[in-house]
Amino acid sequence: MEPEPERTGGDADRTSWSDVLSRDALRLIAEGVREMAGFQVALISVVLGEDFRSVAIAGSEEARAALWDAVTPVRTIQQELAKAEDWGRFKYVPSDRVGAIDEWGWVPDYEPSDHPDAWHPLDLLLAPLRDDEGRLVGLLSIDLPTSGRRPDAQQRSLLEKYAAQAERALLVALERHEFSEQIRLATTAREIVRSLSVQLPIEDLLVQAGSALSEGFRAGGSWVQTFAGDVLGSGALYSARGADIVLPDGLVEVAETAAHQLWSVQQWVVIERDRRVEVLTDGQSRQIHAFMERIEADSLLFVPIGAGSTCVGNLVLTRVEGQAPWGRTEAEAALDIGHDLGRSILNARTFAREHRLVQELTALDQYKGRLIATVAHELKNPLTAIMGHLEMLESTPDLTSLTRSSLAAIDRGSQRLQRVIDDLLLLSKVGDPETAIIPAPVALQPVLEDLAELNAVAAQRAGVAIRLEMPEAEVLALGDAEELDTALGNVLSNAVKYGRSGSDVTVELAREDDEVVVTVRDQGIGISPEDRAQLFTEFFRSSNPQAVAQPGTGLGLAIVQRIVQRHGGAITVDSELGVGSAFTLRLPAAVSG
Repeated sequence: MEPEPERTGGDADRTSWSDVLSRDALRLIAEGVREMAGFQVALISVVLGEDFRSVAIAGSEEARAALWDAVTPVRTIQQELAKAEDWGRFKYVPSDRVGAIDEWGWVPDYEPSDHPDAWHPLDLLLAPLRDDEGRLVGLLSIDLPTSGRRPDAQQRSLLEKYAAQAERALLVALERHEFSEQIRLATTAREIVRSLSVQLPIEDLLVQAGSALSEGFRAGGSWVQTFAGDVLGSGALYSARGADIVLPDGLVEVAETAAHQLWSVQQWVVIERDRRVEVLTDGQSRQIHAFMERIEADSLLFVPIGAGSTCVGNLVLTRVEGQAPWGRTEAEAALDIGHDLGRSILNARTFAREHRLVQELTALDQYKGRLIATVAHELKNPLTAIMGHLEMLESTPDLTSLTRSSLAAIDRGSQRLQRVIDDLLLLSKVGDPETAIIPAPVALQPVLEDLAELNAVAAQRAGVAIRLEMPEAEVLALGDAEELDTALGNVLSNAVKYGRSGSDVTVELAREDDEVVVTVRDQGIGISPEDRAQLFTEFFRSSNPQAVAQPGTGLGLAIVQRIVQRHGGAITVDSELGVGSAFTLRLPAAVSG
């Protein structure tokens, strides 16, 4: 007679013993026992949790069909072994001592002979298999001796050897199985970590992770509960594969409290439907068991999620009746993944906060751009009227010297205000992402030569010499000619304005790979580290009194940076206070010809 084959839920569950090679090796051992010891059926089972699960069967097709993945509680076997006769490694339970027949499954269909040693269909012959520490790890059971009689002394001696061989083979198989499980779970963990992108919304990230976990751990389902702040039950629940999981309010708080406690000691817990959980009250146990029954879960693996000292949630993996119990290797692997998930959740939250901040800053910047453009346009119209009337007044004869002096002051102020308005409108234009450029090849040698000529008078007044260092071969940048002219012109005019009398301003042009590099060096007053940090900010004016003495709107370099960035380039500055500055513009190069 053989153990009751409790069904395991279909082919998917037959993979609970994942190492096929070990299973095949055990099947060969079973075949050897059956053939060499003279029996028709041999079965090797392994202890998984609280049950024996058959992993290798040798015998008739009827026996294989009946005993495939048979599950028998360990306690049932132990009860039978307590009544058995001691035959060494094997224990024999005669039919008259066997427990209730309804606890057993396959019974050979044959009539025993009248011989005193005849084998009875209800006889049991079992060999407990143990590890090096004496723990029960498996069972070898044989049935139907070909002689129709109980084994004699010679057969028992042979069976003793095969039991020892089966035990060694099972221990090797268990090691292989454990190693195989570790590889499978490690692979699952890697795939999960690789699949998690902090740029995903956190709900998508966790649903994606849950699906991978369900598959990797062969779970019936999974969900992740996240926590928000210090208020119990204020987090969210994310289930895999679109499943609709709704935890009762009481369980939400129980799960959150338990997760914090388990994270502090780096532990996990397995909850089975019919067993009370020590860390829960009777009422909480009844509540969670009712919930498990509702979702048809036979067991739950509950794992805290966190990073460092912070617990941010919990992971729950479920299995249904007939699936293998949760093993320590699986639980510890799930706890390791809880660390990865915790880091991913915290990173995703940080990314989401930064994304919201970027959106807010972008919206603020767009509002500022619209405000600047509106203010500039509103100032331009009255300024045009002022300058028109000013021109009319200046042409009036017989003006007193005081009046002419006042009109000249008004004209200077109007011209300065006009430059501010023009800069504001240009800043608004180059800062608007909806205002696209139409890139075209721009020859930079003639642009720089024209700019040097335009700044020649100012350079002469400042006592500064402009020197151009450019290659003979044509250097083409890809961009908008007018904007590049503006950007280069602003940098060059700044170098002239802040240069020292008797010094040089050098403009260097070069082609480096797929970039055009323009460097403008001066030997002027230089820029302090504090000022460099804000140099490209709108309306920023240096704290250096020498710089403040020079007229300017504080918009020139902000305009330069925006032009360069919208061309896909970059601008950097290297400066030392009292020594001079070097501004380097890197722009995409255009293909010659």
